[in-house]
Amino acid sequence: MQSLAMIENWPVPTAAAAVVTSDGTLLGTHGPTAHRFPLASVTKPLAAYAALVAYEEGAVELDEPAGPEGSTVRHLLAHTSGLAFDEHRVTAPPGTRRLYSNAGFEVLGDHIAKATEIPFPEYVRQAVLEPLGMTSTAVEGSPAKDGVSTVDDLVRFAAEVQAPRLLDPRTVLEAQTVVHPGLKGVLPGYGHQNPNDWGLGFEIRDSKSPHWTGLSSSSATFGHFGQSGTFLWIDPAAGAACVALTDRAFGPWAAEVWTPFTDAVLAELGASR
Repeated sequence: MQSLAMIENWPVPTAAAAVVTSDGTLLGTHGPTAHRFPLASVTKPLAAYAALVAYEEGAVELDEPAGPEGSTVRHLLAHTSGLAFDEHRVTAPPGTRRLYSNAGFEVLGDHIAKATEIPFPEYVRQAVLEPLGMTSTAVEGSPAKDGVSTVDDLVRFAAEVQAPRLLDPRTVLEAQTVVHPGLKGVLPGYGHQNPNDWGLGFEIRDSKSPHWTGLSSSSATFGHFGQSGTFLWIDPAAGAACVALTDRAFGPWAAEVWTPFTDAVLAELGASR
């Protein structure tokens, strides 16, 4: 795909990108796709997928208590537990506000580790990384932000999410469906959004503006971006997913180049149909 070459003009030391379709076809790559990049918050979808495996295995229930009083596993996955961004401090009753929370994912990891009697980084490896052949990926430290991976590995993950083998497709559909619709909140880096919609570990584009995906991205687009200059989106309307990893922290540069890049990718996908 010619559009992927746009990453050469990004103001970053290193970048790699790829597009994979819903049937697992790799349409194109650009850059060092085997290079390991810090994922920052793109770690969260990997952690969330592991949590959903734990749910399907019967180790946890989505609506069992976890985190602050009144909060559940579902609340933690959907950033509605009431926990603050980076502090284990309650700032709102569960289910009332969309408070993006690294702390919530850390509590989630601890909860699953206790339920499975397996350290969460090892659980992610056994439940998600190893079955998908993601040999260059690790989620050590915080399940909210300390993952490391490659474009090659995240292509495998993006293919899995589009055509699930590790999970029941109905579970993945639930993960990309809005939890607690209508809640307001701040999308980090993009300001206040009303509504600020999320599924189970995946951010949902809906009508958010501004946003890190494209102007032509469908409202059903879901995924995540990270403060290390990384993103993964899946657009069901386009029947494809895109991964882009860099080694420059998110900032105004990313907001300037990510949207036209995604629009170019989607245009090329549309032209190829």
